[in-house]
Amino acid sequence: MSRDPALARFALLQAVRLFAALVALTGAVILSHGQPALAHVPDVAGGALLVIGAAGFFLIPYALAKLWKRQA
Repeated sequence: MSRDPALARFALLQAVRLFAALVALTGAVILSHGQPALAHVPDVAGGALLVIGAAGFFLIPYALAKLWKRQA
């Protein structure tokens, strides 16, 4: 039985989305000062993580899908 490449691509898309959501969530926690362990992290770093995570959540899966369409 051969492996379905669509299943591997779907898993990769979901892993990318999960990682990007965690990055964005970490940035939001830093900005909210909700964790004392992260109190020493500057707000600029939290904002950058939030923006990078949100952009990654929406743009990287879109770019991967376009790349895979072009290769097919």
